[in-house]
Amino acid sequence: MTVRTRVLILLSAIVALAAVAAASVLHASARAERRNQAVPGGPEVTSGTVTLTAPGRMVFRNMAWGPHRDELTTVPSSDPSGPRTSSGVKCLRFYAASGTGVCLQAVHGTVSDTYRAVILDARLHTRAHYAVPGIPSRARVSPTGHLAAWTAFVGGDSYAGTDFSTRAAIVDTRTGKLIPSLESFRIVKDDRPYRAADGNFWGVTFASDDRTFYATLATKGRTYLVRGDLDTRTVTTVHENVECPSLSPDGTRIAYKKRAKGLPKDAPWHLYVLDLRTQRETALAEPRSVDDQAVWRDGHTVVYALPGDYGADLYAIPSDGSGKPHRILTAGVSAAFPR
Repeated sequence: MTVRTRVLILLSAIVALAAVAAASVLHASARAERRNQAVPGGPEVTSGTVTLTAPGRMVFRNMAWGPHRDELTTVPSSDPSGPRTSSGVKCLRFYAASGTGVCLQAVHGTVSDTYRAVILDARLHTRAHYAVPGIPSRARVSPTGHLAAWTAFVGGDSYAGTDFSTRAAIVDTRTGKLIPSLESFRIVKDDRPYRAADGNFWGVTFASDDRTFYATLATKGRTYLVRGDLDTRTVTTVHENVECPSLSPDGTRIAYKKRAKGLPKDAPWHLYVLDLRTQRETALAEPRSVDDQAVWRDGHTVVYALPGDYGADLYAIPSDGSGKPHRILTAGVSAAFPR
């Protein structure tokens, strides 16, 4: 092969790569433009005031295409399919209680994105923010609003397999005192001290006493519901095969996803409710795999997200195993029912 031929081949390769790069940029630009355009027939979303103390409201991350995508948005709890009021505050994950919110956000950089947890007041003003060491996954606020928690993937990006690592943090929203990782807590498993070099924690949910919380612990290929004590910095195993727990308003039951036999490896979960006193499990009447940390709309109804045309839709189902799931809202995720 002559030098001239080699040069021509090199130039051709450069031109081809430049064309591919240009096409990629144009495609990304067009996609970003489409994201900012409302889809005909989609939810009606307008700018307005969103607060975390308005009674009878649901607040969630709006997923509808248009200028308000990813913003915290509110609708009446009694009419979630109605017109939406959007706040302008964008979150990847969100939760709120007693006038306090936690919003997990992406901070877009020139080379790569970083993430942070933002503590919001009742009017969605920033009170504090903390670096999040990976991709945001779960968020919770205690019933009093005094504590907030979040989980991030620091290795891998899915709970479906076993090749992932998480970091769960808790902060006192009054003092700003941060527990950056639950991995510093002492573990009691089967009434004995337990050391787990491979331990992962995620999916924190709080009791109303500002001391007790529940979470998932994964170790040696198994998952456990653990009860945590912030005063003694101890977690104690309660029940096996529990992921992403959510404590009921009365503090007596846990809604969670459980790995069920016969389901695909990439979608292995079924929704259950655990009675903490009797340890009795109740399977909920949702046949699809739910990869979400469900929330309690009230003491009788659980709300969760499933994939939809806009990314995710919100569904509700009775917590006693009766009834059937029904979609309450399209194009939404990270629901909260501030009390």
